Amino acid sequence: MSRRPERGDDVRRHDGAAVRRQVLGDGHVDSAIVGTTSFTADFQDLITRYAWGEIWTRPGLDRRSRSMITLTALVAGGHWDELAMHVRAAVRNGLSVDEIKEVLLQSAIYCSVPSANRAFKIAQDTLREEGLA
Repeated sequence: MSRRPERGDDVRRHDGAAVRRQVLGDGHVDSAIVGTTSFTADFQDLITRYAWGEIWTRPGLDRRSRSMITLTALVAGGHWDELAMHVRAAVRNGLSVDEIKEVLLQSAIYCSVPSANRAFKIAQDTLREEGLA
C-alpha cells in the first residue's frame, strides 16, 4: 500500500476546513469557530488539520463509508453529544434514512442493544428535525 505524499499543516488546515464545511455544514462550522476561545483554539486547529484534513481527505474510503464507520464508532464509544451532528453529516454524505437505520441495527449487535437504543432515539429526533422521519 502506498502512502500519500506528506502534506504540510497549511494544506491540511485548508483542505480540512473545506471538508469539515462540506460534511458538517456551514452553520455548524461557523458556530464552532465563533465559540473558539484561546483555551480551545489549539483543539479546533488539531481536529481541522488531522480529523478533517488528514483522515477525511484520504482517498481510500468514500465519505458515505466514513460516515457509516463514524456512526458506529460513536455508538460504540457512547459519544452521544457527537451523534446527532454525524447523523446530519451522514445524510449530507448520501446515506438514506434506511441506511442509517441499518448501521444502527448492526451496531446493536456489535456494540450493545442499550447503546443502539440510545442511538436510535438520538437519530430519530435528529432526522425529524431535518424533516426526514
